[in-house]
Amino acid sequence: MALIDCPACGKKISDKAQLCSHCNFAVGSASSEDIARKTALSKYLQAQKIQNQSMVAMLLFVGGFGFMYWGDADQEDWQFKIAFALSVLGFVWYIVNRVRLIFVKKSS
Repeated sequence: MALIDCPACGKKISDKAQLCSHCNFAVGSASSEDIARKTALSKYLQAQKIQNQSMVAMLLFVGGFGFMYWGDADQEDWQFKIAFALSVLGFVWYIVNRVRLIFVKKSS
């Protein structure tokens, strides 16, 4: 008996199981087309999640950048340092998410 990934939820199940114990997907009676469709849907949802995180990272970057330059904060002020840290964090998070998205799209 081996462990395989459920096509619907991605959790480990027995290769002999008829139903996934986590999401109740009928693995035993599913056709290869059903399994391929579930796998494609899972990849699509993962890509959408990463794109949403990229949008939040971009908003964080733009918000920090805007507050840093238009918020009239002095460079020695704590507000400037927080705005700078937020814009750097947003930029780095955006780049990391873009790289993750490339890997998700290459794996399909």
